Amino acid sequence: MKPIKLLSGFLTVGFWTLASRVLGFAREILIAAFIGPGPVLDAFIVAFRLPNLFRRFFAEGAFNAAFVPAFAKRYEAGEDARAFAQQAFNLLAAAVLTLVGLGMLFMPGLVWLTAGGFVGDARFDMAVGYGHIVFPYILFMSLAALFSGVLNATGRFAAAAAAPVLLNIFTCVAMAVAAILGGEVITWLVWTIPVAGVAQLALVWAAAARAGIALRPGLPRWTPEMRRLTAVALPAALAMGVTQINLVIGQYVASDIEKAASWLFIADRLYQLPLGVVGIAVGIVLLPALSRRLRAGDSAGSQDALSRAAEFSLLLAVPSAVAFLTVPLPLVSVLYERGATGPEDVAAIALAVAVYGAGLPAFMLQKVLQPLYFAREDTRTPFHYALVAMVVNAGLAFGLKPVLGWIAPAVAASAAGWAMVALLAFGARRMGPEAQFDSRFRRRAWRILVASAVMGGGLYAAASWGSWLFQLDYWRYLALLGLVVLGGVLYFAVGQLLGAFRLSEFRTALSRRKQA
Repeated sequence: MKPIKLLSGFLTVGFWTLASRVLGFAREILIAAFIGPGPVLDAFIVAFRLPNLFRRFFAEGAFNAAFVPAFAKRYEAGEDARAFAQQAFNLLAAAVLTLVGLGMLFMPGLVWLTAGGFVGDARFDMAVGYGHIVFPYILFMSLAALFSGVLNATGRFAAAAAAPVLLNIFTCVAMAVAAILGGEVITWLVWTIPVAGVAQLALVWAAAARAGIALRPGLPRWTPEMRRLTAVALPAALAMGVTQINLVIGQYVASDIEKAASWLFIADRLYQLPLGVVGIAVGIVLLPALSRRLRAGDSAGSQDALSRAAEFSLLLAVPSAVAFLTVPLPLVSVLYERGATGPEDVAAIALAVAVYGAGLPAFMLQKVLQPLYFAREDTRTPFHYALVAMVVNAGLAFGLKPVLGWIAPAVAASAAGWAMVALLAFGARRMGPEAQFDSRFRRRAWRILVASAVMGGGLYAAASWGSWLFQLDYWRYLALLGLVVLGGVLYFAVGQLLGAFRLSEFRTALSRRKQA
């Protein structure tokens, strides 16, 4: 896969991921306005995080790391890849159905384990009730992840990347309708989630069938192939899910402070916008590309794929992080301060956004470095690194809480993210030149840093000079738009001037995407 073709793949996934994240962002704005930080939102966050946590284990983590390379190898070699996918489908469905049954039965225990501070107040019972409704979502998402892996391995990225858009469309419409009809918004929201999961599964299931991989439900079989897949998938699940585990630890630490879970959740969703657009796109496209090159013995191609993925990640990760660090208050105020979300909430959320922003490049670089291991079917090493990162996160979250209070989990998550990157980079040194960044990346990386710093200075000066504009009704939206435009112009102008990137490369990649 040539650099421009690889970039085109990133942009295809990035386009749909951007659409999903923007709509998800709209969903969070509606949640903040209609529900707002408080006991009800705290309870919903804990309930909804449970299926998302297990999704990292049973779906995205395990199957992106274990299933995709194994399926791609069979598909490229002309072997019976469909039969392998069918076996994996049956095994995954049986495992997740068992998990759903246990989760529904022991929901109070799950809430207690992930939000112990809820015990003794109304949030606990609300979280258990919401959990019973939303937990089956994991079944639909886990199976959808398998079909998405099939599509990604065959080079069909659009349908899999577009599926998450449905959840955000469904939930936004449901909340708007509830508000118009005078219904209880939270009730409409929680019941819409499993319905949206069915729609997402249907979309990718049909797309895989059109790609020639038609699967049907069946009884699982414990074959040697499935034993091998499970052995690879289990450690990968924790390695890929470390960010979610760290969020749950942070949630537990902050759960005894009312509104803290809501503040951290809203801040987390804001920094997830660039992370989703770039980090997830890179992870989805890079793993199959590296797997193909390694099987072909193409060391130069592997190094090029890795370096271009890292370059693409830094290109948007660094300026996004700088923006979160320099102007978090205008961003949060304009986007969230309305309805049930007031100035006190905005100040708290802005602080969390700045702290998470410091870890954003690390969260993205993890998406670049982990495929180096997974493409070699080495999931144990990232698993061990994930354990270290979890210890760092838990130690800082609990240790800093007496000093920093509710913000300690955000500090801990960012620090753990950088610890994970350091370990992944150190471990990759033994893999040879194909696991090292090339000279073009090294030339461009520092230029990206300089361009981002110039942009950050401009944003801070503009926000300070025009701070009064962000307090005016209606005008504050134009003020934020002007701030975004100013940042974009400064960054791309300085970056082009310094040679951090070439805008012509993006034009070429975009034209390839339109032709695809």
